[in-house]
Amino acid sequence: MYSSSLLLKTIPFFILMITTGSGFPKDSATHPQIHNETKPLKVGIIGLVHDHVHWVLGREKIGDIEIVGIVEPNRALAIKYSKQYGFSMDLVFASMQEMAKARKPEAVMAFNSVYDHLKVVEFFAPKGIDIMVEKPMAVNVAHAKKMIALAKKHQIHLMTNYETSWYASNAKAFEIIDKGNTIGGIGKIVFNTGHPGPKEIGCSKEFLAWLTDPVLNGGGALPDFGCYGANLSTYIMKGETPETVTCITQQTKPDLYPKVEDDAIIVLTYPKTQVVIQASWNWSHSRKDMAIYGKHGYVICENNEDMKIMANEKDGPKSIKADPLPKGVHDPFAYFSKLVREDFPLKRYDLGSMENNLIVVQILEAAKHSSMTGKTIHWSKFYPQE
Repeated sequence: MYSSSLLLKTIPFFILMITTGSGFPKDSATHPQIHNETKPLKVGIIGLVHDHVHWVLGREKIGDIEIVGIVEPNRALAIKYSKQYGFSMDLVFASMQEMAKARKPEAVMAFNSVYDHLKVVEFFAPKGIDIMVEKPMAVNVAHAKKMIALAKKHQIHLMTNYETSWYASNAKAFEIIDKGNTIGGIGKIVFNTGHPGPKEIGCSKEFLAWLTDPVLNGGGALPDFGCYGANLSTYIMKGETPETVTCITQQTKPDLYPKVEDDAIIVLTYPKTQVVIQASWNWSHSRKDMAIYGKHGYVICENNEDMKIMANEKDGPKSIKADPLPKGVHDPFAYFSKLVREDFPLKRYDLGSMENNLIVVQILEAAKHSSMTGKTIHWSKFYPQE
């Protein structure tokens, strides 16, 4: 176990990584409420077709954010959620243009298709409005680079959100390996991510419409769950890119998912470390676990809080529960509010950063190419200009 006070001391190391890599100073004329931290952050929600939007709808009672506008052209879907969560349909607009003009949000959160993330950045970045998108950042490297260029040009935060960024167990694991010799030099990292399948677990029809589309999602299980391991391993490897990427994909349920793969195994090699990412819509249960193996021990994060740690084989493993993250930086919405208001200085390879997430999209694109060609991708040849 570890205390909140200890974790707070490591905030620049863990919690602050859930952001954009570059903390841009805000112009008070562009961001008039940036220093008024007693008021909730006024956010616009772009899209209701991502089921992760349920995490934010109805959350305003906490007081750190206020939903001032929603963009959703599917009127029936908006009405359904307005009845479920009690928000007024006066907040709902058919376009980003209409919402921005009428509601003037300080920041926006995108819950649309991954393909449409670029459109959100193209519209809001020139207005100086900070943006959070759901993982992965983009459907391909070309989109990712355009998004990053716009964010840098207009000096906004562009944060990519992952559920695993808020796992207390991952925070503890990073703390352990950052200390140095508890488990020894890292030789292998294994990620098991996914669930029995989006249809099987009851995802909404609006979510399925784009999640199972190779253009709008960039693939199936490969981008949907391969991104978690790519993101976490890029952080653990301190922003280092892999030397090779090898991927095998499989379509075991063509009757359910005729357009995309439902299973993917990605292997990344570094000079002294191998990363294995098993991303699947065919697990027996929902899982997002991580195992880090060192020279003489390991750290296994079984879920958000349950962990197994072994410093050496003689003493054997012990089970622990990680303490919750400190309030105020414990979830993406609380943190995004602090990010916009306080402009934290960040490392280039932090989990939500543009730099980390460009590498994530590059890994996914290389993995896709590997699976299509049946060949291992050599990073320096595939990305010669990087």
